[in-house]
Amino acid sequence: MIAFTHHTRLFWAGSLLALSCYAWGESASVANQSNNPLHPAFALAFHNYYTPELYGSEQHTDDFFLRGTIPIAPGLIPVPQIFRMSVPVVTRPQISGGYNTGIGDINIFDILLLKQKGVKLGVGPLLTLDSASQDETGSGKWLAGFSAVVVQDSGSGLFGGLLQWQKSFAGDKDRTNVETLTLQPFVFHNLPQGWYLRSSGIMTYNVQNDDYYLPVGVGIGRAWKSGSNIINTFIEPQWTVAHNGDYEPQFTLFTGLNITFGR
Repeated sequence: MIAFTHHTRLFWAGSLLALSCYAWGESASVANQSNNPLHPAFALAFHNYYTPELYGSEQHTDDFFLRGTIPIAPGLIPVPQIFRMSVPVVTRPQISGGYNTGIGDINIFDILLLKQKGVKLGVGPLLTLDSASQDETGSGKWLAGFSAVVVQDSGSGLFGGLLQWQKSFAGDKDRTNVETLTLQPFVFHNLPQGWYLRSSGIMTYNVQNDDYYLPVGVGIGRAWKSGSNIINTFIEPQWTVAHNGDYEPQFTLFTGLNITFGR
């Protein structure tokens, strides 16, 4: 029979505590990599925004995004870049009643990683294509602008923000000109075993008519390793706390699956 002395018990207790801290730290690192928009890795995301309630309307909308991210090593441009394309499938109400579903306006941006230590910073150009398959699913305009991302990460999680401005420069002359400013503050708080709390509502301001809405989200997700890849699923209800104008979202259910490859 093995006699467990006081020192033996302390050794095993310390070992278990160290193992637990290591596992927590590893799962937190995995969650941070998957949730960090400036993490330089190949990634694929499936995101859906379902809005069952609109101000001044009894109709609903749905936006599904297929998003691909490609890291680009320094070369002709002497800093790393992150290239992202978002292809939306949009459901919108028709004026005559019913709904139309089709491809929306494809969005592309290229972020240059200007600062990679401490508080990370990236900026770059933004382009939205007039690619909608139907009038209801797009603006009928080509838009250009810029994106800026700031991220601070730690073992407890990460926080930061994504700022985007874009303005129409071409397209259907009979459609209304477009100029928008969006700010997406995001907070991710890590929990044990890859679980995390999240908030990532996108504040949107329409420069053309002064309409805006400010959503606040509170959700939960989990990220874990699958071989060399990271799988991340989440759900985040978002409530609009301030708005101006009709047809802005009252409540949105944001869900998603992120796959980060080979990191």
